[in-house]
Amino acid sequence: MTRVNILGVPIDAVSMHEAVKRIQEMLKGGKHHVMTPNSEMLVCAQRNDSFRSLLNHTDLNVADSAGLLWAARQTGQSLPERVAGVDLVETLLMTISSEHPVFFLGGRNGVAEKAARRLKMENGTLNMTSYEGSPSPEDAPEIIQRINDSGAHLLLVAYGAPAQDLWINQHLLQLTSVRVAMGVGGTFDFLAGMVKRAPKLLRRMHLEWLWRLLLQPWRIGRILTATVHFPLLVLLRKGQ
Repeated sequence: MTRVNILGVPIDAVSMHEAVKRIQEMLKGGKHHVMTPNSEMLVCAQRNDSFRSLLNHTDLNVADSAGLLWAARQTGQSLPERVAGVDLVETLLMTISSEHPVFFLGGRNGVAEKAARRLKMENGTLNMTSYEGSPSPEDAPEIIQRINDSGAHLLLVAYGAPAQDLWINQHLLQLTSVRVAMGVGGTFDFLAGMVKRAPKLLRRMHLEWLWRLLLQPWRIGRILTATVHFPLLVLLRKGQ
């Protein structure tokens, strides 16, 4: 499997189709941690040693933002396409059935349950459980028990990065039935229809960040991290 290196983080050079196939294979057995790095997460990894180490030891890292494709080109590497986390989750969940139970963990104000209901309408064979919980250590025992009782093979955690993936890394071995765990950030909000995705034209133009800024101006700090800080880091590292 080909991987490119961006700011010291390995990114798998896979298409959406290839990523879905990889996860389908992982669901057959074992324990696997899948991550969806984006520009903001790679900036975070530069100052968080634990997070950077985790990104270097996961089973699959897909390029969740167009910024990573740009960074690969700037450093003489290549990624086939953006594999957006929300698209990956939605595509994957349309291909699996009740033989692979799914657990949605996280999301606020019942958004995970709303997302699960919508997906269940589109794929009636899905076996899904949801629970909000929190990444707090005090909540971990109850969450672990709920996941184990559900028999979930696929765990999707929406606590935001890096908390969601550090939680997975800490507890995956305690999750007796889970074969694939993936941090999904704001995916439940999109799947539940609580947040609208950018029009396809803006996505093709790599301007999804502008749409998010218009809808959620409070995200300006995070957007600047992805659109200004990240490119500067890539260019500075390139010049060294």
